[in-house]
Amino acid sequence: MEPNVSRHVKILSENLANKIAAGEVVERPASVVKELVENALDAGADDIKLEITAGGRRLIRVSDNGHGMSREDALLSLERHATSKIDSDHDLENISSLGFRGEALPSIASVSRINLKSRESKNIEGTEIIVEGGIVRAVQVCGMAVGTEITVEQLFFNTPARLKFLRSAETESANVGDLITRLAISRPDVSFSYRNDGREILRIPQGTLLQRMQKLVTRETPLFEVSGFTATASINGFLTPPSAARSSSTTMFTYINGRFVRDKVVQHAVMQAFRPVLEKGRYPLLALFITVPPGELDVNVHPTKHEVRFRHSSHIHDAIQSVLEDALRKSPWLKRQEFTVSIPGSSPSSSPEDSCLTGTRQALNRFMTTPKPESVFEPSSTFSPPETATLIEGKSGYFSTMRVIGQFKAAYILCEADDRLVIIDQHAAFERIRFEQLKSGFLSGGVESQRLLMPDTIEISFAEADIIHRYHSVLNSLGFELEEFGSNTWRINAIPRIASGLEYTALLRDLLSELLENGSSSSFDVTRDELLARVACHSVVRGRYPLDRLQMEEMLKDMDRTNFSAHCPHGRPVSHDITIKELEKLFHRT
Repeated sequence: MEPNVSRHVKILSENLANKIAAGEVVERPASVVKELVENALDAGADDIKLEITAGGRRLIRVSDNGHGMSREDALLSLERHATSKIDSDHDLENISSLGFRGEALPSIASVSRINLKSRESKNIEGTEIIVEGGIVRAVQVCGMAVGTEITVEQLFFNTPARLKFLRSAETESANVGDLITRLAISRPDVSFSYRNDGREILRIPQGTLLQRMQKLVTRETPLFEVSGFTATASINGFLTPPSAARSSSTTMFTYINGRFVRDKVVQHAVMQAFRPVLEKGRYPLLALFITVPPGELDVNVHPTKHEVRFRHSSHIHDAIQSVLEDALRKSPWLKRQEFTVSIPGSSPSSSPEDSCLTGTRQALNRFMTTPKPESVFEPSSTFSPPETATLIEGKSGYFSTMRVIGQFKAAYILCEADDRLVIIDQHAAFERIRFEQLKSGFLSGGVESQRLLMPDTIEISFAEADIIHRYHSVLNSLGFELEEFGSNTWRINAIPRIASGLEYTALLRDLLSELLENGSSSSFDVTRDELLARVACHSVVRGRYPLDRLQMEEMLKDMDRTNFSAHCPHGRPVSHDITIKELEKLFHRT
């Protein structure tokens, strides 16, 4: 007689299995939009309309003019692993469509209320299916144009635990906006419209990739074409000058066979190509389309399909790096380095190219391997001694009592103390002084701002716009006065006084990136210090820069007067000591 053993292993119900699958595919409203829009693109649509309400929690509607579905196909599309895009193992190894797993629609339906309408061109009427929590409630005919319309309402109504993890409606809307931007860049042959809470946010007609980039990514920066191919990949797209670089990789739009991905191999290849023209921690603004044979790529890595795996990753890496390096060598802003530096006060060139590339050349000067000649050194225009408003009286005069020996490579200050040689990294020291002054000013009422005579404008992403709304008071206390100016354009009315004469739009973008990355997860003190460190870094001389003796001595005094530290705000050491004993040992005197 068999013992009475209770069973612990069970087969889950279809509804519960769908909810589990939804946890991988449907993270937030933007995930739903991604799956529905990609299905519309796979259906051959060239006009896609998106509408959301309350950040997508209450309603998401995607309408397209694709080939539509029959009644039978529409019903089958709500079943798990039902798809028209693959049929065999061979198809799985040669995927050319955006979707193929057959999980998205049933996963979405299991955690929401769905109304699906679809019509094929050969039918005079469409099919309407009403689904609630994965259960089909009604199937009926309807009148509609050829294509598909899917309405998703009350997302996560039956999974309250998942609902609690959603962010504010503004943040979720920003995620949706950034997603539709990425999708629209990938398909300039398709028109898109996007409405949020009844207000039209985007309307993008069919056009070229260049037009899409100018419309969605940057109106203020020139774009340069990239095109090339190797035996393993074809690469094309557009990039911007190094002066448009950002402090995060979110503006690197990279696509593999038309699919937006964030791939480590691709990103590393891009950064290797840009390494000679970008400082550490900066990322280029570009859109790059890499096309490889489908058999050389595995997109079946994760349900969200954000990750890919290359069969020969090193070949792809080298191809991307090679094509980008070739484009950078031919780029007009690098060619300008062949010309001599103009003497201040000389008449400006009348060439339109010169005027649009002036900012780029100035940015690249920071990364040149040789110091500027003395004849072009203008302390009054770019060097401003640290302010003295936050000096600490009675502070020990360790640094100011040292004797300045001189400057090495226009980047390091050599000083003599009682029994040691002190080497100071002038950029790290200035940065620390400026940081302490800014922190003191912030704690005593905010960073002093300066109004612009002519307000400036800046084009930002949906996520950046959300950050401005959420942290408007913080940005204001940092000296920025910002005003919404329509769509994703903001007007800059005032800037930190300390940033006057600098690239304050780049500083603002860096601050938004810092808040986007750390604002919600760090304590306010940590976030504040990171923001002030960013302002300090932008406001001091970078790279090699000649200083006269008086300027070096003033810097040493300010190191004593402020609440100084041995490290810059980013953690790099400010000074290094070499004792007389170490020197004597080096020269075998002991």
